[in-house]
Amino acid sequence: MKYISTRGRTKPLGFQDAVITGLAPDGGLLIPEPIPDVTDRLDEWSTLSYQEITFEILKLFVDIPDERLKKLIHRSYAPFSHREIAPATPVGQLQILELFYGPTLAFKDIALQFLSNFFDYILDRTDRQLNILAATSGDTGSAAIHGVKGRERMHIFVMHPHERVAPLQEKQMTSVLDPNVFNLAIKGTFDDCQHIMKALFQDLDFKTAYSLGAVNSVNWARVLAQLVYYFSAGLYVLKRKNASGVRFAVPTGNFGDILAGYYAYRMGLPITKLVLATNENDILSRFFNTGIYQQGEVVPTISPSMDIQVASNFERYLYYKMNEDSDTLRTLMEQFSDTQKIQVPLGPDGKIDTLFGEGIGDKDHTLKTIKKYYEQHNYLLDPHTAVGVYVAEQYLNEKEPMICLATAHPAKFPRAIIEATGKGPGHHQVIDAVMNAPTRCKVLPADEQVVRDFIEKHSVQ
Repeated sequence: MKYISTRGRTKPLGFQDAVITGLAPDGGLLIPEPIPDVTDRLDEWSTLSYQEITFEILKLFVDIPDERLKKLIHRSYAPFSHREIAPATPVGQLQILELFYGPTLAFKDIALQFLSNFFDYILDRTDRQLNILAATSGDTGSAAIHGVKGRERMHIFVMHPHERVAPLQEKQMTSVLDPNVFNLAIKGTFDDCQHIMKALFQDLDFKTAYSLGAVNSVNWARVLAQLVYYFSAGLYVLKRKNASGVRFAVPTGNFGDILAGYYAYRMGLPITKLVLATNENDILSRFFNTGIYQQGEVVPTISPSMDIQVASNFERYLYYKMNEDSDTLRTLMEQFSDTQKIQVPLGPDGKIDTLFGEGIGDKDHTLKTIKKYYEQHNYLLDPHTAVGVYVAEQYLNEKEPMICLATAHPAKFPRAIIEATGKGPGHHQVIDAVMNAPTRCKVLPADEQVVRDFIEKHSVQ
């Protein structure tokens, strides 16, 4: 398996080089070539455990020995508190795919536990060091930090928008005091953080000199690890419901999680609809409704991990939408960089892509959905999952089960839960452990040079 850039000007890479590289040198995103077809293996995979399906999928994409890969998978998911890792739970007419049993209670743990262990494997094997640079709107930062903390060969620099993430999300990041962890609160939005990150990665001399690595979903390994739970949950529900097709609803801001579902579909999982759900920051839902992808102002919401206007993984989808034409894709991305707007023609059916449904769950809909599922099903949704559930209800089909991705534990967002239900979400030992913990964080302006100088001073060499 080789990895090519969406922009067509990077030499094909093996998996290990692709993971360390993160963002392609030509500014594009790395993608697998080709995408394997696993249609004939689905029956066999439907009987496997989560770890076994992980192995079967990953070995199609990675270039390390099978036994080493199995050990890496076991180590990555050992910290999870549920033996199924990502169980699908029936709630009303839906199946809720619970992705919050990792060490930081968010779906990002599933990919980042794997990625940090994979980094460790490569760095030990090659006797190298890595400085990880990340931008986060909430959960990526804490999951990455908890995967990397204490590792001798890695330093991690996590930028988050100052005072624009949930208080608990901030605590989970800034209470990690290991000397290889650096939290940077940027006075701006998540998009400012992401812009700085991409600018530094595109400075190839700086990237090489300071061995920069990426844990954001621009790193293909993130998307790859997330592929697994689409297969695991999809095959389980298809078999239990005796259905021929399944639908997934995904709350998304950066397009990474739903992109994993798109790859699962292209690999042969019988997904009949991918329901894309956004909050008031609706650039993605607007695109799939109108064909117009236009950056706006970031609106702070009660689902802060989705408060994003520029989706870093969207380029991967556009590459396929442009019939894998790198020249056309590159022109579009350059246009977006200049004007903050691009337009893709609708198909003859008036749709961008019939596989995708789309919708917006604003604050009022989010709170009402949390309240409804608590009162009717005694089930608590976090505000991000509630956005997905609200939009999913608009795409129900009795012959095709709907699986909604639950991206975080509700205990991480007590303010929203209290506002919706009048009651708190209860205690969780992971959260209790950090609430009164000491913290360390550096507040910086949204200035690329300032962040560059900080990395130079604190990088591992």
